[in-house]
Parts: sequence; C-alpha cells; structure tokens
Amino acid sequence: MFVVGLTGGIGSGKSTIAKLFSNLGVPVYIADVEAKKLTDTDKAIKERIVQLFGEKAYTTHGLDRAFVANIVFKDKEKLAQLNAIIHPAVKQHFLKWAKQQQSLYVLKEAAILFENDGYKDCDATVLVIAPKEQRIERVIKRDHVSREQVLERMNHQWDDEMKMSLATYIINNPNNQDNLNQIHKIHLEILQKLN
Repeated sequence: MFVVGLTGGIGSGKSTIAKLFSNLGVPVYIADVEAKKLTDTDKAIKERIVQLFGEKAYTTHGLDRAFVANIVFKDKEKLAQLNAIIHPAVKQHFLKWAKQQQSLYVLKEAAILFENDGYKDCDATVLVIAPKEQRIERVIKRDHVSREQVLERMNHQWDDEMKMSLATYIINNPNNQDNLNQIHKIHLEILQKLN
C-alpha cells in the first residue's frame, strides 16, 4: 500500500485538506482521532498513562485531555514519555487499517509526522502551511483556548521551514480558494506514479 503522510502545524488546515482528499475517494486515517480512541479503549495504554500521570489522568468519560495537556506542554520529558506510549500503538493500528483499504493509496494525517520520524514510514508527504497569525486565530476560535496556550503547543512543533525540506508536496493554505486545484494536481501526480 502506497502511504501518503499529511501534516502541518497546529491550525494550518490539515483536517480541511484531509476531507478534500477523502472527497476524491482516498481513504484517510486521522492519527489524532485514532489516538484519542485508543487512549480511551486500550487497557494497556490506559494503565501506562495512569502510571505516568496518576489517577487524575482519567475521568468517568475517558482521558482528561486538558489535565494531561496542561502537564505535557510544560514538560518535554513527560510529552516524550506520553508519545512513547501512544505513537507505537497508533502505528500498529494504522498498518492494520491500511491493509484493509481497497485503493491505490491511503492518506495518514498526523500533526507531528516529521517531528516523530513518522514520515519515514510514508512513500510521500504533503505539508500544509499557513501564516502563523492566521493559524493562531483558527486554533483560538476552534479550541476556545488562549493565545498563550496555542503558542505553547506551537513550540512543540517544528516550524514550517524545517518541514518544507522534507515534504514531497506543499499546500499553501492561507485561504480555501486554491486548495482544490492543489489537491487535484497532487492526487493526479500520485496516481500517475502508481500506474
């Protein structure tokens, strides 16, 4: 299976781009969504997270993401430990999912594809970029968080320049006007490679 990794900084518009690929019939795996499901349903993952953060890490509704985020975005060591629990599980889950797909290629959307070396498991990568201020405004509006909280999260991701050197394709997403054209072009290029 040909795997295309889709990534971009927080607020860049990855989810919107993923939906547009999905509309073209490309199966899309959203790593963050699947990671959330696994942290709430996988007993071994839950046990390891409780060992790391204590009983307060979970409520009756599942992982207390605000509680955990408040810790990991201020403590790089705890973030690395959390990633070491979640990323291998998500990787295995993705591989199992990809084998079940009936398409020429699949898209794996992951926020820190380059930062965690996940791009090395992909045959091509698509990087979504957007102006920093626009990204900050999008996240404040979407997640109802403060500017400081958004900047805290951004500080744990590489800047676009670092990612651009590793990306196969780049989608500039300051607005949605040209996205469809960019996606169609990338989609056709990938299909030509595979045929």
